[in-house]
Amino acid sequence: MSDSSPFLFLMFHCCLSGWLMPCVRVAGAVLASLDRSVDPCHDFYSFACGGWIRNNPLPEGKSRRSPFSELWENNLLLMKQLLENTTVKELSQAEEKAQRYYHACMNETKIESLGAQPLQELIKQAGGWALTGQWDEDNFQEVLRWVSANYRTSPFFTVFVSTDAKNSNSNVIQIDQSSLGLPSRDYYLKKSENQKYLTAYLDFLVELGVLLGGTQEGSLHMMLEVLELETALANITVPQDERRDEELIYHKMEASDLNALAPAIDWMPYLKDVFAPVELNASEPVVVYAKEFLQEVSILIDKTNKSLLNNYMIMKVVRKMVSVLDRRFQDAEQRFLEVMYGTKKSCTERWKVCMSDTDSALGFALGAMFVKSAFAEDNKAIAEHMVLEIKAAFEEGLQYVSWMDAETKKAAKEKADAIYNMVGYPQFIMNATNLDKVFNDFEVVSDLYFQNVMQYYNFSARVTADQLRKEPNRNQWSMTPQTVNAYYNPTKNEMVLPAGILQAPFYSRAWPKALNFGGIGVVMGHELTHAFDDQGREYDKEGNLRLWWKNSSVEAFKKQTQCMVEQYSNYSINQEPLNGKHTLGENIADNGGLKAAYKAYLNWISKNGEEATLPALGMTNHQLFFVGFAQVWCMVRTPESSHEGVITDPHSPSRFRVIGTVSNLPEFSKHFGCKADAPMNPRHKCDLW
Repeated sequence: MSDSSPFLFLMFHCCLSGWLMPCVRVAGAVLASLDRSVDPCHDFYSFACGGWIRNNPLPEGKSRRSPFSELWENNLLLMKQLLENTTVKELSQAEEKAQRYYHACMNETKIESLGAQPLQELIKQAGGWALTGQWDEDNFQEVLRWVSANYRTSPFFTVFVSTDAKNSNSNVIQIDQSSLGLPSRDYYLKKSENQKYLTAYLDFLVELGVLLGGTQEGSLHMMLEVLELETALANITVPQDERRDEELIYHKMEASDLNALAPAIDWMPYLKDVFAPVELNASEPVVVYAKEFLQEVSILIDKTNKSLLNNYMIMKVVRKMVSVLDRRFQDAEQRFLEVMYGTKKSCTERWKVCMSDTDSALGFALGAMFVKSAFAEDNKAIAEHMVLEIKAAFEEGLQYVSWMDAETKKAAKEKADAIYNMVGYPQFIMNATNLDKVFNDFEVVSDLYFQNVMQYYNFSARVTADQLRKEPNRNQWSMTPQTVNAYYNPTKNEMVLPAGILQAPFYSRAWPKALNFGGIGVVMGHELTHAFDDQGREYDKEGNLRLWWKNSSVEAFKKQTQCMVEQYSNYSINQEPLNGKHTLGENIADNGGLKAAYKAYLNWISKNGEEATLPALGMTNHQLFFVGFAQVWCMVRTPESSHEGVITDPHSPSRFRVIGTVSNLPEFSKHFGCKADAPMNPRHKCDLW
């Protein structure tokens, strides 16, 4: 028999099944991404992704590249074509607003002619700042209210409306610690290893000051003080890995109690401004997630010079508005981002900037256009059925969880049963009347981009205020339909899979089931498992934060998860160790998701029989399942971007999302014939769900 006979045999299988061209194309794509020189039992990520990494160098101006980002770029391009080539007569009012918003952003001539003027006028409305002279006005409370209510900035803490974790039938005011100018507190506090980032950040702030009318010397003096204050804020910010137990950080009180907790803030006038026109009084319930931080920030405000407080608050507004101003401001930001994320040269096309911003402001209007153009309705039904298969596999696996008591196991199954699945898009976007109603209060004018952005901030503030005290809306999504992602919401006990991710390389109806279960199936399993990670498990089937596990199972769970904390903490990237505690929730979801999806694939085979294998790969479909899973996570990124990911991202780096999970699953080693103690087949495996 000739060397080509296995290929011919496999090709014959494909022909019999009637999908010759799709299977040849997908086999070619899988093959091109592999690196056959690597032993899959030694380094499965390099085996599955080596070819992809070699064939996909970072483009100029990009700090990372992956199948996720490439699919998102494709979605952006489609939405650009839809906005640019659809006549007004064909659009609903909301879709027309999206078109107008996008075109105003694209009108660079108008933006350049206005220069810094729109932002300078805003600063004047706030009473100015110390950029061009002495400042001694005692207007801290007024400016704090102004920047928070009108421009959605959160200088010292963040205030928002969301579902009450202990009463999931109601939305409530919530208060938490705020974000900083740099991605994490570590950038400020670990100065020696982050000096180049701090220097670039200071240079950026100084340049902004000069562009807004300050002298180089005056701007440097002011921004040094601002950076010092922000470092003090970083110092009292609680690290994310210490905030994972939501039972411990949830504190419900009345609005009047905030005065004793953080007396530096005039709370009632502040809350009334932020949530206007809703009427509030001192007995309004408030949930605080950063009690100690608020106490510390109040002390910091009291002892800080009032001029510096004002400068910092205005700087937060300036930072937020940089991207909507003229080219000088955008260039200054790009120079900062080049250092921050290690890009060689940033050259993001204007249409991509405008498309992304339109998606942020009017994403559901764009979503209606995207779904009508690119989402086959039967994909929704197929995906919904697949979710049920993954859920059944997960629940089947529950009976083999040896560390959990029978009563808690029964309640866990009930919670899994109760998970509400949202696939594709929220229904309201497909009805023009309902969609228009959502954006009815959002005024969009032609050619005035800065004004439209301001209108959006005001609009989103009113939408937020309107949700207060109301029952959370099942049809309200936190992601737009075109988003290449998915999520699990513990307070609604729901899993959301947007249309944007229901595409290759995650899913295609023309692909073998092995690839679909390894791609979108693992994503589904990942989101489902979030209901039972170290945070999601604290919420019951109704979405309420309460103790519903027996103490013995809680202790056993913590013991089991410690294995994963240690496993992932032993990984490092560019000599920088990972924080297994910080990434625990995502690592649990990755491991549980792979296990549930593989079990669901086995169940599919038992009902339907083995499917045809792909040509030229020389792989079983079980091997293909794992390769398909790994190739979703192929990625190239700069060292600076990797550094930022290690510090801030609750997900492990892509390499470890792959090798960490497969090395815990015995079935992987079985199908790849990995010997005992091979790197991908350690004797000690972490097993949770």
